[in-house]
Amino acid sequence: MAKRIPPTFPRSRTILRELGGRLKAARLRRGLTQADLAVRVDVSTPTVAKLERGDPSTTFATVLRVLSVLGLAGDIDLIAKDDPLGRELQDVALKRPVSRRKTPHV
Repeated sequence: MAKRIPPTFPRSRTILRELGGRLKAARLRRGLTQADLAVRVDVSTPTVAKLERGDPSTTFATVLRVLSVLGLAGDIDLIAKDDPLGRELQDVALKRPVSRRKTPHV
């Protein structure tokens, strides 16, 4: 049975292609072939090629291993580091203190 790949939105495909291009450039700057990188990452050469093309079927674990081999593993810490929208939603959801108004005694 063929592996099912969920649909990818156009913007996400663009992001994956751009990431693949950056990883390819990093590999080339280090003087590595796709075959060299594949051996070090313990994947096939076609898997490296798919990653560099931005194929959405490439696993996140493979991306992590490639980053590590290229000496870029620290970059992963930048993903979703800041979450301004999430923090704003969290702040809105915080319960506000109940105002205790004293009623005047008549």
